[in-house]
Amino acid sequence: MEDYNRIIESLSVRFIKAKNINILRPVTIENNYDVENSLLYVNSGQLRFGKEREVVQKDQILFVPGGKQLSITYGGGDSVSLSKDDFLNNKEKYFNSENNGSPTTDAYSYVSFDAKVFDSVNFFSSLDIPPFVIDNQDKLANLILDINRETVGSIPGKGRVVKILTEQLVVELIRYILERGLFVEQFATNSTYFKDPRLIDIFGYIKENLGEDLSNKVLANVANVSEDYVGQYFKMLTGINPQDYIEYQRMEMAVDLLRTSKKSIREIGKDVGYKDTAYFCRRFKMMFGIPAGKMRRRESLMNL
Repeated sequence: MEDYNRIIESLSVRFIKAKNINILRPVTIENNYDVENSLLYVNSGQLRFGKEREVVQKDQILFVPGGKQLSITYGGGDSVSLSKDDFLNNKEKYFNSENNGSPTTDAYSYVSFDAKVFDSVNFFSSLDIPPFVIDNQDKLANLILDINRETVGSIPGKGRVVKILTEQLVVELIRYILERGLFVEQFATNSTYFKDPRLIDIFGYIKENLGEDLSNKVLANVANVSEDYVGQYFKMLTGINPQDYIEYQRMEMAVDLLRTSKKSIREIGKDVGYKDTAYFCRRFKMMFGIPAGKMRRRESLMNL
């Protein structure tokens, strides 16, 4: 348990967004994808997700780890099936953002957040766990609702309170997973490699130098191991090779820049380590399924 305490203490948590949503018409988004983690609390009606269309009922919570693409249906009954882009272009037909506590037949509240170990590794993405349903968890449900209430208010200290509540939300989520013995193997693997100082040095170096050369030769010097061994060493501890990890980190940073800056696609590609803009755009589309420009538009529409 001490290993888990160390991981929790090392987490940096960042609130992304929160909203209460009334579902006007049932809709299925076949390729739903977000970089950040999301907790969706069903106020009334239901959600469905995955290939098996697993149901999330009233007072249950759906946790979707960042980086997981899945099919999700908002609302009960027959639904219209849309791509994420088509949904966003017609969002007002299906969703109504309401914060007055008067939900329609189907309504949910969500909170999205980042959680990084040692401010470099996406914790829930690194576990590689699937989306799952959380039941009988009043603490998590109340935190989601409290965060939503704070975000629409104008009381001084709102940002500070939202930050504190989001950190508590993440801790309660990890406690829920541990108390129920979920994903034991994944947690055990994580606790092992987060104890290795050389690996932590590599994670930190990658985070601080995403726009620079991050070849295996460079990483080998950071960890003080041979170039031939560093790839094997990294994969042995994390389950992925270092260059795949680096590309994911670069693309995650690119999404964040698309969301928060007005930089051009060319500038963003260069900032995250791609000198060739065309190659950056190809890799971005391969990873996310849509061009970088469309991702920027999608992010702006999601915040409406």
